[in-house]
Amino acid sequence: YQQNPKTYTIVKQLLAEGNAGELQRYFGSRMEFGTAGLRAAMGAGISHMNDLTIIQTTQGFCRYLEKNFSDLKKRGVVIGFDARAHLSSGGSSKRFARLAANTFISQGVPVYLFSDIIPTPFVPYTVTHLKLCAGIMVTASHNPKQDNGYKVYWENGAQIISPHDKGISQAIEENQEPWPQAWDDKVIDSSPLLHDPYAMVNKEYFKDIQKQCFYRSINKETNLKFVHTSVHGVGHKFVQLAFKAFDLSPPFAVPEQKDPDPDFPTVKYPNPEEGKGVLTLSFALAEKDGARIILANDPDADRLAVAEKQESGEWKVFSGNELGALLGWWIFTCWKNNSRDTRAIKDVYMLSTIALKEGFHFEETLTGFKWMGNRAKQLMDQGKAVLFAFEEAIG
Repeated sequence: YQQNPKTYTIVKQLLAEGNAGELQRYFGSRMEFGTAGLRAAMGAGISHMNDLTIIQTTQGFCRYLEKNFSDLKKRGVVIGFDARAHLSSGGSSKRFARLAANTFISQGVPVYLFSDIIPTPFVPYTVTHLKLCAGIMVTASHNPKQDNGYKVYWENGAQIISPHDKGISQAIEENQEPWPQAWDDKVIDSSPLLHDPYAMVNKEYFKDIQKQCFYRSINKETNLKFVHTSVHGVGHKFVQLAFKAFDLSPPFAVPEQKDPDPDFPTVKYPNPEEGKGVLTLSFALAEKDGARIILANDPDADRLAVAEKQESGEWKVFSGNELGALLGWWIFTCWKNNSRDTRAIKDVYMLSTIALKEGFHFEETLTGFKWMGNRAKQLMDQGKAVLFAFEEAIG
C-alpha cells in the first residue's frame, strides 16, 4: 500500500540486505490506538508514524465517526498540527494533517484544517466553538524529536475515553487498504468541504480568555518582567498574543528557542517538566534582563512550567501541584470577587484544600485531561460552574 518513496526505499533496502531484525522492528506489530490516540517514532512500517499509517488510522476514525454521528457530513471535524518533521522518512505533522483531511473530505465530511501551526488547545476549542463532531491534533507534544502523534478529541472537546478507543482501533483494522485518491492531498485545496479556521479561532480564542482578565489596569502599570520559552515549539506567537490580550507587556523570548525547529537543537528532551535542565537559557536571559518569572511551554503549548527568582537569588521551579494550587487559588479568588453568578458556592468545583476551607467542591480523576475534560463536561451539563482543572504533569 505504501506510496511514500522515502519509506518505500527504506524497506526495499532492508529487504535487499536481508535485515530481518530491522524489518521485524518496523513490521512486527502495529501501533496501538489508545485513549491518547497514537504516539510513535516517524519512519517506515506499521509500528511507526508515516503516510500510510496516518491514512489507515484516519480511515478507521472516519468510519467510527460515521457510526456515531448521523450528522457527521453536516458538522465535520477539525485538524491541527505542530511543527514536527522527519526528513529521512518524509514525514511531518503538516503532511500527516493534510492526508487526514483528504481522507475525510473524500467521504464528504467537512474539514476545518488549520493552515499553519497551532497550539494543541486550539483543536478542542474549535471542536466546541463550532460544535463539530471531533478533532485531531498531529503532535508528539514533549516527546523526543523523532516522534509524532495523533491526538483525538470527541464532540465535547475532551480526549476520548473507553470504549471509543477500542471501537476506533477495530475500525482501523477493518480499513487497511487506502481508499481511492488517498495519497493525493492536493485535491483538497479546491474542495468546497475544506475550511481554514485559523483567523477566526486566533481571534475568538483570545477574545474569550479576556473574560478572565479582572485587573487590566494593574496589568498595564506593572513593571514585572517575564521570560518565555517555547522550547523550539509553536508557543511563542500565541503567548505574545495572550499577554497582549491581558494588556501585559510582552515577555522576553529566549531567542535560541523561540522559533519552531523540529530538531530541538538546544535540548535533549523538549519537556519543561524536566525542570532546570530545560530552562538553562531562560535563566541566563532572565538574569540579563532582570526578569523575576520564567514561563516555559512544551512544543505543542499545552503544558506550562513556571520558575520564580527567590530573594536568595536562587530559582524556584514550581511543581505541577504547586502551580495548580497557585493558579487555582487565583481563579477562586477572582471568581469570588467578580462573579455575579447567583449559584451557590457548593456548585463550583475547585481545588482540594482551598475548596474544603472555602466551601467549594473538589474532585479528583485519573491522570490526564481526557478524564478531567470529560468529568468537567458532565458537571457543567449538571449546571455546575467548573473553574479549574490541572494535573501534576504541569498540564
